[in-house]
Amino acid sequence: MRVLVVDDDFMVAKVHSGYVERIEGCTVVGVAHNGADALDAAARLRPELVLLDVYLPDMSGLEVLTRLRTGAADDPFVLVVTAADDSGTVAAALHGGALHYLVKPFDSAALAAQVHRATRIRRDLDRVRDQSDIDRLFGGTGAAPARTPGGPERMPKGLTTPTAELVAGTLRAHSGTDAEADLSATECAEATRLSRVSARRYLEHFVSTGQVTVRLRYGGTGRPERRYRWVG
Repeated sequence: MRVLVVDDDFMVAKVHSGYVERIEGCTVVGVAHNGADALDAAARLRPELVLLDVYLPDMSGLEVLTRLRTGAADDPFVLVVTAADDSGTVAAALHGGALHYLVKPFDSAALAAQVHRATRIRRDLDRVRDQSDIDRLFGGTGAAPARTPGGPERMPKGLTTPTAELVAGTLRAHSGTDAEADLSATECAEATRLSRVSARRYLEHFVSTGQVTVRLRYGGTGRPERRYRWVG
């Protein structure tokens, strides 16, 4: 994943670039500190993902968003990263086609979850064959998708999208072809710093949406252990 980082604060841009470079398979291809430079860099460097601040010195990041999201198949995904948390800005980002919206400050795990999501969506776009593939891209299983295009997933009561993305990112990072490449609720809780009960709720949610499979591992006495694997 080729990433362009856009932020007027040089130190913040450096921190976010460091987050990106620690994600396997990702590289920062450019950094811009205003809207004009961001548009120029996007045209020259053709990034696949743009981390875009809203507060820029020459124009709003929302204007940059609408100029990046033209509707072309090769438009970059845009992840809005900003201190703005008002409903108007969030709505504008959503309608402008932002992949997701992270409010500063956020940690590297939250960003990694969104980068992995962008990678998965871009991969799945190349595999669209029928309605079921389209439903999976939009996060649903039929005529009523579970998420708005480019917007957040509608979570069950008591669950939040940022935490769900954290759990999903942890599972994806642990996935593989090995039979043991899965996690228990306890292991997931330790990796995400959630309680075991909370981790289990998110894991079971992903099982219900078909994004995670579960197997039972039998040991000595007591109940078998539920082991979770991300399948996307």
